[in-house]
Amino acid sequence: MARTAYVTDLKSLQGECSANYLRLLRLVGDMESGQRREIALSSEERHFGDLQLTIIEQAPYTTMVDVTQSGPLDAIMDGPRMRVHLYHDVRMAEVTDFQRERHFSGRYRYPNARMYQPDEKLQLNRFLGEWLAHGLAHGHTYDLPEMR
Repeated sequence: MARTAYVTDLKSLQGECSANYLRLLRLVGDMESGQRREIALSSEERHFGDLQLTIIEQAPYTTMVDVTQSGPLDAIMDGPRMRVHLYHDVRMAEVTDFQRERHFSGRYRYPNARMYQPDEKLQLNRFLGEWLAHGLAHGHTYDLPEMR
């Protein structure tokens, strides 16, 4: 039985990127280039780690943000890391770098050498959305000094 090729769901991708833009704006607020904010992820009894948001670069129509997570397993492995571009003119945020892998296509043949899923780009943006939503719902924030 022949398998049909994956067709990129642009409506879902754009919806996810638009929602992530609003989530990130709520989290970064009026931060400027070089500033970092940490959000403690915890429940009533336990601290699960920190979500760090760092403004890497700002321009009139775009902002570049690094989103990383640190936690109890840092001694064994690095936590997830994403670089996200916010496009202010279209009010969208897109993952452009994940774990130092860059430039994701809208679709991939499967299997492939990097073992990306056919909808890898959509999945990365959904993951960012879940991550940010969790930070908004369960995080406690405090500001850190500039990184310069």
